[in-house]
Amino acid sequence: MYVFAYSLQLLALLAAAGGGALALVQLWQNRDDALHLVERAHLIVSASLLLASALLLHALYWHDFSVQYVASYTDRILPVFYRLTAFWAGQPGSMLFWALTVALSGSIFACTRAHKKLSAPTRLWYWGFFYSVMAFFALILTSWSNPFLLQTPAPPDGNGLNPLLQNPGMIFHPPLLFIGYGGFAVPSCLALAQTLSGRAGQEDAWFRLSRPFILLAWLFLTAGIVLGAWWAYMELGWGGYWAWDPVENASLIPWLVATAALHTLIVEDRRRKLGRVNVAIMALVTVSAFFATYLVRSGVIDSVHAFGDSNVGTPLTVFILTGLFTSLWVPLTAPRQGQPLDGLDSREGFLTIVAWTLLALAAIILTATMWPVLSALWADAPRGLDARFYNRVCLPLGVLLTSMMVVCPWLGWGGGVRGKKRLLAALSGAGLAAGVIWGLGYQKPLALAGAASAVGILLSALFLLADRAVRGQPATLGALGAHIGLALMALGIAFSGPYTRDNEMSLLQGDSDSVGEYTATLLELEEGRRPGYDYIAARLQIARNGKNLGIVVPERRLYDKFGSMQFSEVDVIPGLGNEVYASLLGMDEKRRVVVKVSVEPLVNWLWIGGTIMCLVPLMGLRRRAGVGGSTEA
Repeated sequence: MYVFAYSLQLLALLAAAGGGALALVQLWQNRDDALHLVERAHLIVSASLLLASALLLHALYWHDFSVQYVASYTDRILPVFYRLTAFWAGQPGSMLFWALTVALSGSIFACTRAHKKLSAPTRLWYWGFFYSVMAFFALILTSWSNPFLLQTPAPPDGNGLNPLLQNPGMIFHPPLLFIGYGGFAVPSCLALAQTLSGRAGQEDAWFRLSRPFILLAWLFLTAGIVLGAWWAYMELGWGGYWAWDPVENASLIPWLVATAALHTLIVEDRRRKLGRVNVAIMALVTVSAFFATYLVRSGVIDSVHAFGDSNVGTPLTVFILTGLFTSLWVPLTAPRQGQPLDGLDSREGFLTIVAWTLLALAAIILTATMWPVLSALWADAPRGLDARFYNRVCLPLGVLLTSMMVVCPWLGWGGGVRGKKRLLAALSGAGLAAGVIWGLGYQKPLALAGAASAVGILLSALFLLADRAVRGQPATLGALGAHIGLALMALGIAFSGPYTRDNEMSLLQGDSDSVGEYTATLLELEEGRRPGYDYIAARLQIARNGKNLGIVVPERRLYDKFGSMQFSEVDVIPGLGNEVYASLLGMDEKRRVVVKVSVEPLVNWLWIGGTIMCLVPLMGLRRRAGVGGSTEA
């Protein structure tokens, strides 16, 4: 059966390579009589990868430890939902899942009216690029990262899934990222195709035809990043949600590039400017997604998320460099179109500044993430850059972005300010919020500016929603929803980051210690065993100014199959204001438990804002043309 599964991956490689080659031959011969054959190849690719994926899920479900991948990431006591999600727990399985998402995205696009509207040359170029991506995936799966390698004799049990991955966040976080990456492959290939075919003036623009894929891919990628932050907060036990880890950065870079594209595409849609720039940026989204894969799978950096050293680093490097060259060269072949951009006092000027700021953030994070590799060129002992560097450089740019989001919706396309009274009210509200926050004792400059800007964004959005004309535009409502969600997240970051209070407490049963006005009392210490691991749990009563708030029960676990490595399970008392967060660090020889209790102000607004960012923009899918609403900033 698994020889058949491997053969399916090989069939996908042959179909993708054959379809891509046939498309290029047709273009070279200036013919399109075999276009129908080119377009049928995607069915073979998608069906092959879908059936191969089903066979891997079958092996995971039935504990088939003759498959090395199954034995490496599951065992007999693993619950079925974690057993199935081990599909993307390791490198070969995650590559197969990502390949499947790209293939299905291409097949879905092939069934749309947008695809049927394309001219024959554009279709041939599109499939040439798309099949190149699919052929690369299939080559990886058949040559360097095959999930169907067998072993004999089959072991009686597997190694088990890393306990850090046994969390609801990790059920959804990786596939959401991969669906986002996969969705962007369609507009990336289409942008390059329409540029090379030269048919942009004779058919609808590529960004309008692929608009649902752009928006949905961005939403899935956003959801994946937010869920990853929530997983880090709830599972790693350190009380934070973003540590500027290289693999965290790797997923953020495509998101920043894609968000920049959303804004520059509005300028092209409304003003017919930045056409070549948009082709390059959209293609770079997919290239940066492969760069994220390179960071995770090449072993070039160390990370709690990475798969370690592997043999896919070299082919990924070649593919990324080829993609980078193509992304920059193809737009240069297109003729210049449109008028120069208007000044900085116009909406298109502000949107462009927003986009370049996002791209600057992506470039800074990329350089800093690769700093250990880059500095090895001249340093004997290269070192990475820590979170302090990122915070000093990136947070001011983030505050600049939120500040511009307050102003941009009120600028006219040709320059000047519309709705001066409402803009003044939004700015006054932001200034008043800054004064109140300062008076409450929250006086760190960046956090203060970020929180005030978030209030300004919310006020601007409310003023715009009061306009009946705005409420009748689904795309504009979707854009406003994204901005409201981002503002709430910015508010949560402004307070939860710099104003978290914590205390490491060493407690015997009955002892108490405090964090500010919060008191933690150890009620009891429980030790026991559950299937697959031993644990200790501290039962803590949490009170604020003498009033009981509830009980938290953080745990420390020692899994049978993971040696002496200990894993933390945190517990929280949630709140829209302060959240109490407790993690068990250990127990000393006197049976004193060491617990870390943190008070996290407004942290839950990150998850609320992130949810709004991922759901409300779905309203924008109802628009038939264009990319975003007129209030984008």
